[in-house]
Amino acid sequence: MTVSPLVWGVTIVVILGLLAFDYFFHIRKAHIPTLKEAAIWSAIYVGLAIIFGILVLVFGGGTAGTEYFAGYITEKALSVDNLFVFLIIMASFRVPREDQQKVLLFGIVFALIARTGFIFLGAALINSFSWIFYIFGLILLITAGNLLKPEGEHDEANNFIIRIAKRVLPTTDHYDGDKLFTVENGKKVLTPMLLVMVAIGGTDILFALDSIPAIFGLTQSTFIVFTATAFSLMGLRQLYFLIDGLLDRLIYLSFGLAAILAFIGVKLVLHALHENTLWFINDGEHVEVVEISTQLSLSVIIGILVITIIASLVSPAGKAQTAVNNARRHANAYLDLSYTADEGERERIYTALCEEERQIEQMDLKYRNKVKDIEDIRSEVARAHEEHARYTSN
Repeated sequence: MTVSPLVWGVTIVVILGLLAFDYFFHIRKAHIPTLKEAAIWSAIYVGLAIIFGILVLVFGGGTAGTEYFAGYITEKALSVDNLFVFLIIMASFRVPREDQQKVLLFGIVFALIARTGFIFLGAALINSFSWIFYIFGLILLITAGNLLKPEGEHDEANNFIIRIAKRVLPTTDHYDGDKLFTVENGKKVLTPMLLVMVAIGGTDILFALDSIPAIFGLTQSTFIVFTATAFSLMGLRQLYFLIDGLLDRLIYLSFGLAAILAFIGVKLVLHALHENTLWFINDGEHVEVVEISTQLSLSVIIGILVITIIASLVSPAGKAQTAVNNARRHANAYLDLSYTADEGERERIYTALCEEERQIEQMDLKYRNKVKDIEDIRSEVARAHEEHARYTSN
């Protein structure tokens, strides 16, 4: 698929225009998006991605269109998985909910810049060294294996860069709206807002190491790789607020993503064997192997995601784990409301906590008791009720 400089230029201008629109019309004034607002704009961005895919299909042909949609769906699924980490980082830094939009937009812009660099680097390597497909395939297979490991305690917010920044640079633990710097005791210091952006930027680079090889396993067109990646990131901010609180429900998402990455990893290795030039494999000659078509790849990716989502939503254990984890999150948030200036936030969190408790009480006790640290969670919920009773009595 040959793409003219004019088409490249128009595409980049459209993407930059969408980012600018997002900032000037939604983020400049800090606010907490409503569910309706998040749903509408999520649908708009998905619609724009589909319209673009149809244009690729019409002007680029069936193969290019199929490659775009396979890449877009894969990158979108990986982006949703990334939201888990964003949730952890923002919870660790106690980012005010009304300021989370700006942090997310920064993360999207930084991710787009980082991944664009990786895309052109990857394309250059592929054009020069066909054996790079072996490396990409190995990266995806290792990543798939890591996704299947039991999850430990996440502490991305206190990574090496952040610890160094806190030690070397003057920082404060208090927010000053959405400012990156503030004045404390007559000195200019960094706010947690800047540190959380650094943390998210650092994780975006790690995400790119997984996502770029994944999409290169579906297409080698730089234009399709770039646009599928860019449109998968568009609307991620709105999606965050739309599915915040529902992410824990997808308890089998990591298994689904592991299966997708492993499938693409195998596809890359097979492609590398077909294009083989390494002297120690088949004397440097091409190896006759089965090549997986883009149409089959798209079908497998969609099938795995559908099975993963349905299994997560109907699983009694998944429902119990989701409700209990959300109750813990709401209890912790209620016990630490000093960081937000939004008066309605207290009632919103407490209402959500009570709703989670009602759901938990309707579930089978055996599923509730299997949740990790269940007794500690019950203690935190009880403390939240005590704090609410104390607050309403004043």
